Amino acid sequence: MSKIAIVTGGTRGIGETISTHLKDLGYTVIANYVSNDQAAQAFMDRTGIPVIKFDVSNFAATQKGISQIEVDFGPTDILINNAGITRDKTMHRMDVEQWDAVIQTNLASCFNTCKAVIENMRSRNFGRIVNIGSVNGQSGQYGQVNYAAAKSGIQGFTKALALESAAKGITVNAITPGYVDTDMVRALPEAILEKITDSIPVGRLGTPKDIARAAAFLVSDDAGFITGSTLSVNGGQHMY
Repeated sequence: MSKIAIVTGGTRGIGETISTHLKDLGYTVIANYVSNDQAAQAFMDRTGIPVIKFDVSNFAATQKGISQIEVDFGPTDILINNAGITRDKTMHRMDVEQWDAVIQTNLASCFNTCKAVIENMRSRNFGRIVNIGSVNGQSGQYGQVNYAAAKSGIQGFTKALALESAAKGITVNAITPGYVDTDMVRALPEAILEKITDSIPVGRLGTPKDIARAAAFLVSDDAGFITGSTLSVNGGQHMY
């Protein structure tokens, strides 16, 4: 029986590629989304991967959504915390709603989802959790105090949960992507995009597949002795 994998924010961008890559490797994948019903339906029609709508920033909604997944498909073996948003503003222009939205969606969601799966993983002595951070959580970024704080917090969350879970056969790791060739990055002004690319030692943007391959390795049996680690996939842009 194939392992059950949940990918949050799993119908678009990096999340979509993680979802389809894991499916291609034989996992049973369920992709979470929150807002774009049309895109989610198109994703499901295109890939055959089932989707479920709930807001990972909301604790009660997340418990209900993941409980429904486990009723329909079985206990969660793999959790990829990929969902994230940006609300970029410099600190003196940022309002509390922009701060809260990013912290809740990008960081508190990791608590919400992990809380929903951890007891079943502990009872079965197996689990793989991968939290998607960002190079900007390691290096900081102008206009992103909310995003950088949330993504940096993911690393501390990952290490602490890894320590708590290792004896129960659960590994918890983080991936910190650099700038990846997605619609969001391609929407940047050409001059800024060129400057970003020039700052990457390998000379190109990352691809969603680069991140998906890293996630696939961390959830595999081959990575069973790796936990509490942060895998930087950024082309050498920030060596941490």
